[in-house]
Amino acid sequence: MSRHLESVCKLCRREGEKLFLKGSRCYTEKCAIERRPYPPGQHGQRRSTVSDFGTQLREKQKLKRLYGVAEKPLRNRFESARRMKGIVGENFLSLLERRFDNIVYKIGFAASRKEARQMVKHAHFTLNGKNANVPSMLLKTGDVVQLKDNSKKSVKFTGAFEANSMREVPVWLEVDKGNFKGIVKDLPKREDITSQISEHLIVELYTK
Repeated sequence: MSRHLESVCKLCRREGEKLFLKGSRCYTEKCAIERRPYPPGQHGQRRSTVSDFGTQLREKQKLKRLYGVAEKPLRNRFESARRMKGIVGENFLSLLERRFDNIVYKIGFAASRKEARQMVKHAHFTLNGKNANVPSMLLKTGDVVQLKDNSKKSVKFTGAFEANSMREVPVWLEVDKGNFKGIVKDLPKREDITSQISEHLIVELYTK
């Protein structure tokens, strides 16, 4: 994804909700949404009328920022979801949840998806006992993600794992804290995805 050089807190303010892009800061009173719950910029507090297209586009932008995925990979995921059996929108969200970097974040190894993506790229994890450093890889039922032995010696990783243990782990994942390991027990269903996303708006936008 292209680099965002400004404060990521502005992205949350633009979408009007917490996207948890700053890790632990998002859980404190210092969160930008708590302090300034309106869009950034000098016209941020003005009321405006949004068209149907604008609403659909806003929802798509929120999804991109939430998962840290650029437009082309996001569109490719959508096309994959269209070819699958079932409801397109739910398939779409399930594919995004199954990304390697997202699962590393959900397990609790990283404070944010951005940090998880960096950790995966720097090859701190194994997938089913083998080296893996592609954040966009799709994991399947039975896959095992584990912190490498060398990384286990670093307080940075072990401390972060303990600090992030306050977050609730999704029911489709299992965490073995003693071995710094996570297991994909099942594929995520729509009711397992807690992000406030109206996927039908994105489906409407992409199918125009």
